[in-house]
Amino acid sequence: MSTQLLIIIVYFGLTIAIGLYAQKKSSTSDSFTGKDLSILMIVAASTGEWLGGTATTGVSEYGFDFGLSGAWYTIANGIGVIFLAMLFAKLYRSLNTVTVPGIIGNFLGVKARTVSSCFLTFVMIAVGISQMIAAGSLGVSLIGVSFNVSVVVFAVVFIVYTLAGGMNAVAYTNTMHLVCMYGGILLAIFLTITKIGGVSGFIDGITAVEASDGGNYFNMFTIGVPRVSSWVIASLLGACTAQAGIQPVLAAKNEFDAKKACLITAVCAAPFGLFTAALGMVAKVMSHQGVLFDSAGVNVTNGKLALPTLMMQLTPVAGGIVLASILAAVLSTVSPIILASGTMVTKDIYQGVLKPNATDKEVLFWSRVTTAISGVLCAGLAVFFNTAGIRVLDIVYFAYSMRGALFIVVLLGIYYKKTSEKGAIWGMIVTAIVGLFWVGYNGATGHFPINPNISETYAAVVAAFVSTMVFSAVFPKKNKPA
Repeated sequence: MSTQLLIIIVYFGLTIAIGLYAQKKSSTSDSFTGKDLSILMIVAASTGEWLGGTATTGVSEYGFDFGLSGAWYTIANGIGVIFLAMLFAKLYRSLNTVTVPGIIGNFLGVKARTVSSCFLTFVMIAVGISQMIAAGSLGVSLIGVSFNVSVVVFAVVFIVYTLAGGMNAVAYTNTMHLVCMYGGILLAIFLTITKIGGVSGFIDGITAVEASDGGNYFNMFTIGVPRVSSWVIASLLGACTAQAGIQPVLAAKNEFDAKKACLITAVCAAPFGLFTAALGMVAKVMSHQGVLFDSAGVNVTNGKLALPTLMMQLTPVAGGIVLASILAAVLSTVSPIILASGTMVTKDIYQGVLKPNATDKEVLFWSRVTTAISGVLCAGLAVFFNTAGIRVLDIVYFAYSMRGALFIVVLLGIYYKKTSEKGAIWGMIVTAIVGLFWVGYNGATGHFPINPNISETYAAVVAAFVSTMVFSAVFPKKNKPA
């Protein structure tokens, strides 16, 4: 057994043990989905929504190809969470619900709550699939096991500890994951930069790369202003409807704690991408120098393989620790995602529509069942999509657009008094159709339907606003009898 694999097994064991420990604090449905959480627990649980496989392997790929500008992924997320903290955290917490669809139902009605629950559950599952694919790919590259085996092992780990302790397990394990993530990434930066001659060697290396390909790796807008603005807009809007990130906030002890926890979460999430983008840049320097060798002894030039290949250059112990930190990022996201999915299905559909008078024991049982099903779906669909070669990122981007566009419906429901329940429902349906068309068209042709700079984010947001307004006029709100 390799040292790296042993470290991973120990880390997985600790994660499961912590989850099982949290079980004794999750004996009711409220404690399972989250209630009276401390600020630290909220921050740990929420941060997992914003830092995952995308913030590690995804951002490092951007760092390899474009430089520091890839860090906008986590910076934009941080900006979005600050937006949530300043304008909506107190309002959301005051409504005494644990789901975003519950917030929507408060302003727009039960049917709108049910439809939005279906939408957001799809979003959570899509993001979970992307995280599982990232985990499976890392297992192949770094541990040497097959993709399917890697996915199954991950699924068993996160399903077991999430089912055991619910939100408490997510908060406890994510505290460990967050420390491991930052510690591992900082260790990796120190060791890899030392490997290429320290800071001066790194700067000289990037200068040589720029002279070769004409890039500007220290420019924060190398990926393009349209893409940066699209990420920021999607994060600003999406942060306010991200169930996995908001659920711990809704479980805060009071409204003040909810706002404070959001601000701290933003500080924790935003800078992480700078470190992973920097690792991608280190890999770029080594690739340019012809010394970034994979297991077959071939110099790697593909940004997707940059981070895992770079980790193979470290000593077994250091590589195992850093690998654990990368896998911790995936676990910290997948666990709250499946819990969020299970919570919405149980609270908004089972308890909200099918059986309003369900006992607490029944709600707890179905919370665990739906959470487990969500985990199995994430793992199973990850294997299917990977085998079929379907472009999962298209689904993920569509899902993020839906989440951001849904917030437009929420805003109209809160502040535009003429927004009707039917208008909101049809607005969500039209938005889904427009977003799906936009992503599908781009996938088939390589460009967006109207203009290359008008991404699915802009299309979905405009569709949400216009269609909700129009359908609210067509199906006006019924006046309540005096």
